[in-house]
This record gives sequence, C-alpha cells and structure tokens, in this order.
Amino acid sequence: MKIAIINGPNLNLLGNRETNVYGTQSFEQYFENIEKQFPHIDFDYFQSNLEGELINQLQQIGFEYNGIVFNPGGYTHTSVALGDCIAAITTPVVEVHISNIFAREDFRKISYISAKCKGTITGLGLKGYELAIKWLIENK
Repeated sequence: MKIAIINGPNLNLLGNRETNVYGTQSFEQYFENIEKQFPHIDFDYFQSNLEGELINQLQQIGFEYNGIVFNPGGYTHTSVALGDCIAAITTPVVEVHISNIFAREDFRKISYISAKCKGTITGLGLKGYELAIKWLIENK
C-alpha cells in the first residue's frame, strides 16, 4: 500500500514555529515515527511552500497511490486550484490540520479543500496524520 503525506506552506518550520500551537517536534522527526508505526506502508513525503508545486505533486501521484494525507496549510483558505486538483484525481485524500482552524481567525474557517476530500481532521496536533493514515488503511 502506498500513501503520500503532503504538507503545504510553513510546515517545514514545525518544531520552531509557534511551538505553543504546533509543538516542538519537526515533521521529519514525526515522519520517522510514522514509518516505524506503519512498517507495512510504503510512504512518500513531500513539502512545498509553493501552490503550483503542491498541485504538480497531487497530479503526479493522484492516480496511482492508495491514499494521500494532505495538510495544505494556509492555502486551505485561499486555493480554489488545490480544491479543483483534489476533485480531479482518483486517489482518496484526507485533509489534516494540526491546529483547530475553527478556533482561530475567522478567515481560517473557510476551506476550499475540505469538500473535495474524503474527510478532514483538525485540531488534534500531529496525531491527526496518524488517524488519517489509519482511516486510509481501513478504507482502501
């Protein structure tokens, strides 16, 4: 089974950025734990701060992988193009947000991504990625 984890803008700063919201662990450290926890899964990880690169990555894998865990970061609230891309691919996508986007600024309560995904996990910290992976495994 192949699952991709794709992170959007500023998630490369995890461990350093707003640690009171996002914690002190880098995503690379967390990803190592995920690989150990799910040794039977073939994982790919991709992060970009650029919207077009995220779209290219989704299109590249979106017809051949078994699942995608996607944290679009701030593009959640601005990118119709990412939503359209998710609608166009056949691989199921689960949207994940580390913080509770509904408990933050009003503009973060709007998502151009959620309706195109199989589900959304928000506000459970990095644990949201693990839950998304479990869902993808159970619903393959």
